[in-house]
Amino acid sequence: MSTHTIATSLQTETETSTVIDRRWQEALQTLITDPRELITLLELPEEALQGALASAKDFPLKVPRPFIEKMKKGDLNDPLLKQVLPIHQEQDAIPGFTYDPLEESESNPVPGLIHKYRSRVLIVTSSQCAIHCRYCFRRHFPYEDNRSQGNHWSKMLHYLQQHPQVNEVIFSGGDPLSIGNRALINMLNDIETIAHIKRVRFHTRLPVVIPERLDTPLIEALANSTLKTLLVIHTNHPNELDTRLAKRLHKAQQAGITLLNQTVLLKGINDCADVLSELSEALFAAGVMPYYLHLLDRVSGAAHFEVSEKQAQTLYKTLLGELPGFLVPKLVREIAGKESKTPISVF
Repeated sequence: MSTHTIATSLQTETETSTVIDRRWQEALQTLITDPRELITLLELPEEALQGALASAKDFPLKVPRPFIEKMKKGDLNDPLLKQVLPIHQEQDAIPGFTYDPLEESESNPVPGLIHKYRSRVLIVTSSQCAIHCRYCFRRHFPYEDNRSQGNHWSKMLHYLQQHPQVNEVIFSGGDPLSIGNRALINMLNDIETIAHIKRVRFHTRLPVVIPERLDTPLIEALANSTLKTLLVIHTNHPNELDTRLAKRLHKAQQAGITLLNQTVLLKGINDCADVLSELSEALFAAGVMPYYLHLLDRVSGAAHFEVSEKQAQTLYKTLLGELPGFLVPKLVREIAGKESKTPISVF
């Protein structure tokens, strides 16, 4: 598709973009946060309620209604439900599982900025997420101390200006797309003024759980940036990808935004070569390249999701035989203090 055609396609949606913008914001205002409501909506057995209520005290339930619509009613083993439903195992104290498994507090030179790797930094753009994934490695993160606003934002920009080896900024969170387009665009504009920054990445789960978030104004802003823009979505199971999401991802791809996906390997959810293969195929059909397949970060409360490295290696070998190389994500683990992600060898 030509650049003119892309621009025309995006312009035809301008009249409805305000409606679309309200739709995603309304979805954020109507999140399910009460385990009782989720269990009632999905017609789940009552025995699930006690564990959900207890574990939600430490890490609250949060899930958008559009994501719930993708779940199968009455099925406690639904792969999407298992990612968001609090269960009693979260309260178990397991050796090796900590509040800060990646030791991000050791790489936090100014509030809201994490600098673990030489050429790129991560900005905690927002403390908010549209969804609380139960395996989230930042479920205990001190967001109140890391706001990317006001004086903190000025300090972050100054830090970037003083570190010319940094050529890439990663907007993370929380979820960077949980804030409005105007605020995001202002932040992006500020980053563009720093000469040595070449790329900006947005790591987000929000379009997966509320597809309308990937609206025309956001796509236009990322496409028109002077920086190379990448959108890294987070999907773990092919059931998360539907027509609504695929349509919006295609528009972003056609606008020239690079689309990648990260997956976390999760016990009982996607620890199966057929599921991972189907996910890669579905992502590619939607214009997204598989990027990373992460082993679980060992955060307190998530031990029941862990897949052993040996099992991961076996799965990966099968994937290599089933998929063309460009559809096989890199199998990695993040180890605190290392200068990069650590590839997991399978041979």
